[in-house]
Amino acid sequence: MTTKDPVLQVKGLKVSFFTDDGEVPAVDDIDFYVKEGEVLGIVGESGCGKSVTSLSVMGLIPSPPGKITGGEIKLNGEELTTASEKRMRKIRGNDVAMIFQEPMTSLNPLFTIGSQLMDATLIHKKGDKKQAKKRAIEMLKLVGLGRAEELMNEYPHQLSGGMRQRVMIAMAMVCDPKLLIADEPTTALDVTIQAQILKLMKRLNEELNTAIMLITHDLGVVAETCERVVVMYAGKVVENGLAVDIFKDPQHPYTRGLIQSVPDMRYKKQRLYSIPGNVPRPGSIKKGCRFAARCEFAFERCLQEDPPLYKTAEGHSTRCFLFDDTKEDTLHDKDTTIATS
Repeated sequence: MTTKDPVLQVKGLKVSFFTDDGEVPAVDDIDFYVKEGEVLGIVGESGCGKSVTSLSVMGLIPSPPGKITGGEIKLNGEELTTASEKRMRKIRGNDVAMIFQEPMTSLNPLFTIGSQLMDATLIHKKGDKKQAKKRAIEMLKLVGLGRAEELMNEYPHQLSGGMRQRVMIAMAMVCDPKLLIADEPTTALDVTIQAQILKLMKRLNEELNTAIMLITHDLGVVAETCERVVVMYAGKVVENGLAVDIFKDPQHPYTRGLIQSVPDMRYKKQRLYSIPGNVPRPGSIKKGCRFAARCEFAFERCLQEDPPLYKTAEGHSTRCFLFDDTKEDTLHDKDTTIATS
């Protein structure tokens, strides 16, 4: 891997779940990348494939019934889709770590905070318990938990939600991973704690140069934290680009709907906007654009063909036939250009 290569590069990823009713595609031919020290936001409603994508990177898709059926996932240049479980156990927690949605269910209630933090260091760094304890206390202090020595002997149920989430971040960062995946890290927290957690993650990103893949449905979180954004809908990437460009000039009708759905406190009497309909059940749409049934701009072609990604500006592309005016600008999913600047 050269210095210009991304930490994570995903190309043509396909993930399906095989049920009694047949194959159900959850992620369908998606491409994205995360550069060193970058914060990438992956946005979409529940059921769009965000969490399945993150679990694929971690090698945690439950099999059966789930299976990666195509594509590449490269971490620091190493292909993960063909890696053995033994190899993935060495990678998880060391090269890539993940913060899950609900810290209470992610932490083991039977073990102390200290023992769970120390385990990762002992497994991956091969030091002794004294060194592991010292590292664990350092990480607890780094994430803003003042009485770190006391917390080492406490159990998860003795901590508040915000404290447990900080412990989860400390656990994820204890081995200095190159990539941190945060799956809705502030969902169960109140707004004050949310702001503290986001500020903490941004500080760790800046101080340790850790690449972060932030999965969320909260556009406020994206605007505050992310440099680039990937918008997913029904298992596909429908728009990607710099966060500032997407918020200033959203291209895909779905992205516009998401931004329009954010309440504007200046107009308190105005009716809140919502995108009509629901995210389609995976595998239910056999042809055409997956957003067509909910799109106010849909026309006949949208119901018959699945649009490719169209390049609308430098570093900005969208999956919508409204931009099919210059054929040479069409992006083929598997040939997405990697920005190295």
